[in-house]
Amino acid sequence: MRSVNRDAFQRTWRQRFDRALPEKIVCIGLNYRDHAAEQGAELPSEPLLFGKFPNTLVDPGEPIVLPASVGHVDAEAELVVVIGRRIRSIAARDALDAVAGYLCANDVSARDLQFKDGQWARAKGFDTFCPISTEIASVDELGDARGLRVVQRLNGELLQDSSTDELIFGVPEIVAHASSVFTLEPGDLILTGTPAGVGVYRTPKVALTAGDVVEVEVERVGTVSSPVVGA
Repeated sequence: MRSVNRDAFQRTWRQRFDRALPEKIVCIGLNYRDHAAEQGAELPSEPLLFGKFPNTLVDPGEPIVLPASVGHVDAEAELVVVIGRRIRSIAARDALDAVAGYLCANDVSARDLQFKDGQWARAKGFDTFCPISTEIASVDELGDARGLRVVQRLNGELLQDSSTDELIFGVPEIVAHASSVFTLEPGDLILTGTPAGVGVYRTPKVALTAGDVVEVEVERVGTVSSPVVGA
């Protein structure tokens, strides 16, 4: 397996938050209306929380390593919220004041393990399973980040093409909900969910394979392009 290079991300985090990596990577499942529709799922009544781990983080241009003996692996384009100060049980109306800015990320997922396990820790926890941008886009410029195009391209082909207008729960609601469960620290990340078009729900299905190049982009936030390699 290739070594994981997180130098750019670690430099950014040391400079901004006095730490090399985020303490928490909080994720929101099933948070786009179009993604719920493509799998025939009911809309959740509140944000669905799960987590990834710092070992998953890799810089733009670093490879996604496909684990041995794992089947269908998907890419997921996501807007990421960066927490700017310590908060606990913050109200949604105040939540944007606690946001440092936005990144974009690829929430890579081993679908066969996700469906087999009935929860998502193993499926989304492999090394290199979260390529992420390093330049933080400003809340002053983007506000609550509604109306931004969210895209995934696989070998140049457009797979996901949606908008943050499809979010079921917006950034203020997500931050408030997460902070009602645990204290959020400066530099913590919240991946806000992915829209329709992921490979496992396409006909025929589209999985990542060695030799691919996958790119995720959030308008006015950034782009992360990653080569895909075997274990």
